[in-house]
Amino acid sequence: MRAFLRLVAIEHSVFALPFAYLSALAAMRHLGGGVRWGDLALITIAMVGARTFAMAANRIIDRHIDARNPRTARRELVTGAVRVRTAWTGAAVALAVFVGAAALLNPLCLVLSPLAVVPLVVYPYGKRFTDWPHAILALAQAVGPVGAWLAVTGTFDGSWPAWVLGAAVGLWIGGFDLIYACQDASVDREIGVRSVPARYGVPFALGLSTVVHLVTFALFVYYGQLVGFGWLWWVGLALTAVAFGYQHVVVTPTDLSRVNRAFFTANGFVGIALFAFALLDYWA
Repeated sequence: MRAFLRLVAIEHSVFALPFAYLSALAAMRHLGGGVRWGDLALITIAMVGARTFAMAANRIIDRHIDARNPRTARRELVTGAVRVRTAWTGAAVALAVFVGAAALLNPLCLVLSPLAVVPLVVYPYGKRFTDWPHAILALAQAVGPVGAWLAVTGTFDGSWPAWVLGAAVGLWIGGFDLIYACQDASVDREIGVRSVPARYGVPFALGLSTVVHLVTFALFVYYGQLVGFGWLWWVGLALTAVAFGYQHVVVTPTDLSRVNRAFFTANGFVGIALFAFALLDYWA
């Protein structure tokens, strides 16, 4: 079990969950009611289930590629710490949990749940047929805030703020994936894995990531205006601007040694800080 949880990096759920909560709370405010704790619990279960399925499927599909890359050669499916059958079982259980939580939320979430799964499965195959697999990951991540809104309201009516937040989250993660992929650019070229850094070079990928994150920040600003946040949200947004700047300063074309620091420190901070200051703003 511990090896499987390492395989799916369960602790990284913290990156996506805060934005699902932000969207859900905005939807509850839109409906004019209080906090619906049952919905938040089911949203949490659905998000963790979907992400666990996605990570397990990703590791299974990529295990042969991982074995050829020195950076990933110690992953659990490569070393045998987790058997492929065990990983498939875990993925199936996680998928069932996700669909079950969607069914308990409302009929619309149940009907749309297969669509949410599609980019999760397509993403690991993306690096085999396109130089832009990061865009598929962005689409997969954008689903979270939109799904959280639908989980609360059961309708697309009034959901524009969730789409804006979803686009921001998708571009945020997609932009960082551009940075993360720079670590493997040379190896990817050798073994035939496709990505923006492998095709266009590390400097181009880092420059594109900066542009993407500028758009992300603009969307966060727009989202705050749409839902009517006060000054506390803008304080949190200012702090996240510092975090965005940090990850683009510490990672350069000539020094990729701090990519993981940017991943855990900056990205973890962005989600938690924005959610914390949004909660303070709601409370105030």
